[in-house]
Amino acid sequence: MEKTDCCRIFLLSPAHAGGLRAQMILSERAQFDLARRLRSREGATIGEVFAFLSGLYFRGKLAYANAFARPRAGVCGVLVITPTRGLLDARTKISLTDLREFAEVDIHEDDPRYRKPLARDARKLARTLSDACEVILLGSVATGKYVDVLLENFQHRLRFPADFVGRGDMSRGGLLLRCAVDKTELTYVSVAGAIRSGKRPPKLEPRRYNQSWAEDSRDSERKRAVC
Repeated sequence: MEKTDCCRIFLLSPAHAGGLRAQMILSERAQFDLARRLRSREGATIGEVFAFLSGLYFRGKLAYANAFARPRAGVCGVLVITPTRGLLDARTKISLTDLREFAEVDIHEDDPRYRKPLARDARKLARTLSDACEVILLGSVATGKYVDVLLENFQHRLRFPADFVGRGDMSRGGLLLRCAVDKTELTYVSVAGAIRSGKRPPKLEPRRYNQSWAEDSRDSERKRAVC
């Protein structure tokens, strides 16, 4: 893969906030640590909440982005697309009220509750980035729900991993997680004009990850430069 000295920003597609795992964490009876923090004044980061909701896919996206983001000074390197709040730093603390708000809005390019905040934040971010900066979308490029509004603002700078083509969500999550562990960055291609669907690649070989790597990953997230 060609290496550049430009900055590299990652945009992570959101987890579904209206599914069964969301019902678990939204329940007032839930007593696991993340649920308690989400109900408390402390809150929990949107990254860890969405990782719980989505499982392997979002966990892989978050680990990979933390490993390879190269933000310029004053710019967040890992941003999460949200249903109602535009782009948020993955370390942003959210509450139970915020998660309930997310659950009320489907991600659809024609819904102004979703599109307007995203367009606003994409315009703001685009103005701060040079032409050489890459904006990497870790999410589906097969539909317009993310791509249309992002392309309007980032144009040729919007890219995605070429290895995403043909893979489902779980396969993408597994690929990203092992790349983060192995410190092997993927090749990115421009979203504009790209082939966004194709033949399904071979399945990934199963792999286990030890607890020490998970702890190192959390330490890496905490040490990333603050916006």
